[in-house]
Amino acid sequence: MSKTILVLLLLFLPITFASHAQSRKDKKMLERLLKKQQDSLVKAVMQKPEKYHLQIIYTQIDRDDKNRAIFKTYSFGVDTTRYFYPASTVKLAAAAAALEKLNDLNIDGLNKYTPLRIDSAYAQQTRVLTDSSAVDNRPSVAHYIRKVFLVSDNDAFNRLYEFVGQERLNKTLHDKGYREVRLLHRLSVLDGEERARYTNPMTFYTSEGKIVYEQALALNAHTYSNRLKTTNLGNGYYSKGKLVNKPMDFSDKNYISLASLHGILQSLVFPKDVAPERRFNLTEEDYTFLYRYMSMLPRESDYPKYDPSEYYDSYVKFFMFGDNIGQMPENIRIFNKVGNAYGYMIDNAYVVDFDNRVEFLLSAVILANENMVFNSDDYQYETVALPFLTKLGQAVYQHELNRKRKYKPNLARYKAAANMP
Repeated sequence: MSKTILVLLLLFLPITFASHAQSRKDKKMLERLLKKQQDSLVKAVMQKPEKYHLQIIYTQIDRDDKNRAIFKTYSFGVDTTRYFYPASTVKLAAAAAALEKLNDLNIDGLNKYTPLRIDSAYAQQTRVLTDSSAVDNRPSVAHYIRKVFLVSDNDAFNRLYEFVGQERLNKTLHDKGYREVRLLHRLSVLDGEERARYTNPMTFYTSEGKIVYEQALALNAHTYSNRLKTTNLGNGYYSKGKLVNKPMDFSDKNYISLASLHGILQSLVFPKDVAPERRFNLTEEDYTFLYRYMSMLPRESDYPKYDPSEYYDSYVKFFMFGDNIGQMPENIRIFNKVGNAYGYMIDNAYVVDFDNRVEFLLSAVILANENMVFNSDDYQYETVALPFLTKLGQAVYQHELNRKRKYKPNLARYKAAANMP
């Protein structure tokens, strides 16, 4: 094998393998950063990372003289064979897959803003004819993506899942190298198994009512076997209000590794700086649209309109500001997707400080379930998970503020997308 080919292969290795290449010093990097916090909670979590199912991936970003990104990744506790429930973090992949499907269809008049109607043709499917939160009361892929990022709306994800289809959603990610993925169901509607493999018929139409595209009821004929041995979790769980004293089986729940979440985000934020096969088929306008709503705060949205007392700035921004309901500083934007359920809390983020020209990628999952009983709502989100993720984000940010860079990044692309002066 030539040296040139070997170098190219090493450059394009998926992030899954990043931790194996770390030196002993690099493996301790995140531990050293967190110890600087001198915080009792952080210390307690870091002393028992297995108890908290803690996994962290941090990617430093340097730029060359042409502003091309160069990545160096550090990790702590990353294990792609260890299951955690990904909750709403799967919505990022669904949004990207939906935009890609529209581009692949390549039908005149069909785009993310095209109004749509969703029908029902299988057990427990539901129809959608209007959306009162949209400027014109008309549902669209674009509006569902807005709601997915602004407040992590579950119904919006379900509609993207139905548009993309279970088979295409999984295949899209697998084909891009994200093999540690099994997206099997809608959210918050007791969905699963065969019912989840059927996705709704829908019709896209012009503002004058002319049909642009019709999609029939779809069935995913494929099944995805559970290859993990870690999907039976905990000491018990509640089912129909009764405690079941045995581990909860997550084998038919959604699965995506932290490495895959991090890699998908990296490919969306830096499409030109990752291997071509990892990229989504998106237009530059698609990227601008994604960045705008990934970073937008609920109070900045007019459609939908949100009550800032309920949907405060950090409502879906766990790193750095998660335990503070005040306004976030104007110079910092977080392009991310969070998730929390069953005691798991996850953030998957690209963090930018436009004033100090700082940027980094950070992903983490932590379990705050002291008694290890699931479906109980007895979780320590506010006292353990959220404060820890806040302090983790702050520790990495402070390190980035002090880190020397040969070339400061030009962040104009993200600043313009975030609609900032």
